[in-house]
Amino acid sequence: MAVSAINTQNVPSMEDKRSPTSVLGKDDFLNLLVAQLRNQDPLKPMESTEFTAQLAQFSSLEQLYNVNYNLGSLENNQAAMHNNQAVAMIGKTAWALGNIVQKTDTALVDLHFGLNQDASETMLHIYDAQGNFVKTISAGAREAGTHLVSWDGTNDAGSSVPDGSYQFEVLAGDARGNNVSSETFVVGVVSGVIFDQGAAHLQVNDLSIPMQSVVRVADTGSSQ
Repeated sequence: MAVSAINTQNVPSMEDKRSPTSVLGKDDFLNLLVAQLRNQDPLKPMESTEFTAQLAQFSSLEQLYNVNYNLGSLENNQAAMHNNQAVAMIGKTAWALGNIVQKTDTALVDLHFGLNQDASETMLHIYDAQGNFVKTISAGAREAGTHLVSWDGTNDAGSSVPDGSYQFEVLAGDARGNNVSSETFVVGVVSGVIFDQGAAHLQVNDLSIPMQSVVRVADTGSSQ
């Protein structure tokens, strides 16, 4: 899959960060101050305290403008760095939070999940894209950590289900009958990157994965 070109229009520019023209900027403030000095009554010049106060306001305005400019530059740099990191993931295997899997042909479908503590019983429930129940897989006792269970693409009756997108959930409990919290993952090779309004989305298993959902990246072919 071809990698989408980076659209620089999606990256906020410094022009977008500036205040609207209806708001006075530092140059406008300085021009007003100079005009005030030029047009003041010679017999009633501006008092030094008032003049000092206005200079202090101008100094504060200048500092706030510089802070805003620097923050905008930092944001643009971080966005560019974020996009470069996304492109560098192409060809690597990514783990992302999610519960969507793709069934194709007769290949086994890998279901990845993690447990926060040991479980004496673990069940995986599979549903179709519309949320209709398909199958339950018993994974037995599992230790805390990440796990992989394969689904053969059949329903509870043993019949093969159509190709397409499916979702799954994990229910686990300990020896005392208490629920064990779990997480599900989408795992696959990053085939490309899409940039949408400045945000990077990885293409994994024909799915669009937001960068913030990625929890792990490894070289493809390494031990999972």
